Amino acid sequence: MSKRKQHSPEFKAKVALEALKSEQTVAELASRFGIHPTMIHTSKRALLEGASGVFERGGKKAPEIDEEQVKELPAKIGELAVANDFLSRKLKPWTGR
Repeated sequence: MSKRKQHSPEFKAKVALEALKSEQTVAELASRFGIHPTMIHTSKRALLEGASGVFERGGKKAPEIDEEQVKELPAKIGELAVANDFLSRKLKPWTGR
């Protein structure tokens, strides 16, 4: 049994826009793009539901940053630097450097 084909977001957007134009039936579009009509309906619905996000003020939301994790990063960097130094010293006899 073959795996389902994965379509790119660009392809899905193109299909959804063609469906919104309504110049062809869903069956004709499905035949033209070589996909199942259900995918056309799903892509069209997703486009319509997400269209309002294009016009929201402030653009995209900033990613949430875990302040606690940020505070722990310098300690983790130091720990990794020490481990790296230790391993490089132990490796020297093996590499002949």
